[in-house]
Amino acid sequence: MIIINVLEQGFIFALLALGVYITYKILDFPDLTVDGSIVLGASVTGMLITKNFDPLTLTVFSVFSGLIAGFLTGIIHVYLKISHLLSGILIMISLYSINLRIMNSPNINFFQYDTIFNHFWIKNKLIILGVVVLLVKLLLDLFLKTKLGMLLKITGDNPQLITSLGIDIGKMKIFGLMISNGLVALSGSLLAQYQRFSDINSGAGTIVIGLAAVIIGQALFKFKFIFIKDTTAVILGAITYKLIQAYTLQLGLLANDFKLITALIIILILGLHHFKSNLKGSDVKC
Repeated sequence: MIIINVLEQGFIFALLALGVYITYKILDFPDLTVDGSIVLGASVTGMLITKNFDPLTLTVFSVFSGLIAGFLTGIIHVYLKISHLLSGILIMISLYSINLRIMNSPNINFFQYDTIFNHFWIKNKLIILGVVVLLVKLLLDLFLKTKLGMLLKITGDNPQLITSLGIDIGKMKIFGLMISNGLVALSGSLLAQYQRFSDINSGAGTIVIGLAAVIIGQALFKFKFIFIKDTTAVILGAITYKLIQAYTLQLGLLANDFKLITALIIILILGLHHFKSNLKGSDVKC
């Protein structure tokens, strides 16, 4: 039962991690908007589900709300020349008030309403979540192989090349931020339907969770198994993260303690990676 719960929650947070992967690894854009956009997805879901909207339709609306959040972050960064971090922080703060307006209260429960998990003939949450994550992964992999997807990757790796090709780098950033926050909002929508409630404070530390999943996935799977795609490594990283969380809770630690553990895990992995890079550099010099 614990393993099933870990996989279910791992799949939900895998969508969040894929969104963070786009900004952190592809765009090299530390986007804090995700702390607000995951709650935005949950808030829109909570508001619409209590108005008896079709679960599939309201999930699409939630994704669309995330696209708008990413668009706004990109707009103020690109056209108002506000820094990466501050752009995300400003939209994140704004979304706190917007989410409260949407829900009209700090939280909404919808235990008596239909969700996406009992809307189809398949009632198994794990299967539904697995199908959603697999579909998103395949679509993202296909997109990154297209011309537009390749340009998006070059935007983060070599912005000078993008500029020399006559492509508007600002529009590429905005597009990437929209995709990222759309995925994060999808994660928030599914999480709300999974838990059957939306809460204004559920987004605290979202960026850290996403980063942890990406970093764990890269460190444990991508670096050791080169043939594994980045998206696969990120999904496995999210599941591993939830597995570690479940194990620490089994040890008797409080849920709040895990935020400290998460930070320490990230510091440890990044520190080891930096240490190995320095060693390789020393070997080359020798």
